[in-house]
Amino acid sequence: MFQEIIHVYLMPGMAASPKIFEYIKLPQEQFKIHYLEWLMPLDNESVTAYAIRMCNHVKHDNIVLLGVSYGGIVVQEMSKHLQVRKLIIVSSIKSMHELPNKMLLAKSTGAYKFLPTQLASKIEVFSKYAFGSSINKRLDLYKRYLSVNDSKYLSWSIKEIVCWSQESHDTNIIHIHGNKDTVFPIKNIKGCITVNNGTHIMIINKYKWFNENLPRLILEN
Repeated sequence: MFQEIIHVYLMPGMAASPKIFEYIKLPQEQFKIHYLEWLMPLDNESVTAYAIRMCNHVKHDNIVLLGVSYGGIVVQEMSKHLQVRKLIIVSSIKSMHELPNKMLLAKSTGAYKFLPTQLASKIEVFSKYAFGSSINKRLDLYKRYLSVNDSKYLSWSIKEIVCWSQESHDTNIIHIHGNKDTVFPIKNIKGCITVNNGTHIMIINKYKWFNENLPRLILEN
């Protein structure tokens, strides 16, 4: 009996490569995984316009879109222009109202414009922005997951995160969040599936949870 293949597109977090999904495995008889990679932003490009460009890399209909961290923001913007079966975000936010206070302050004061993004080529600085402060003690392990070390990209990403203006979200979105996330603290997050002891990089070190639960979350109505 013919079984429909569900196409699952995965978008990594800020500056990360699709390698962050290397341990994510879904039953091959049901799912086909596709990896999205970061494009360089155009001058003065909004995340909305960027997401439309990213949609050109989606080759199927009725897809599952999953994004991590800033990738979660991007897939939400992409979903407004695609036929999406399921929209899933991990270690991310659903609206501007879930941004932590320090990011809201950076937006209101314009402080994000003065972050030392010229240090993007220094892996220690860049990884802190991409993965959170806890990365430093396991820096060597996670160097492999960073694929973009361009200051223009980093400045653009930080601006688009803190200035994201989405007020409300798709009510059918599936939001998976760790209770130990230091980038987007769970105290600001509403209506999520909570992963115990999950940090901002749980897509890497809690992959067993995702492999066990993603098929059900994708298939259930």
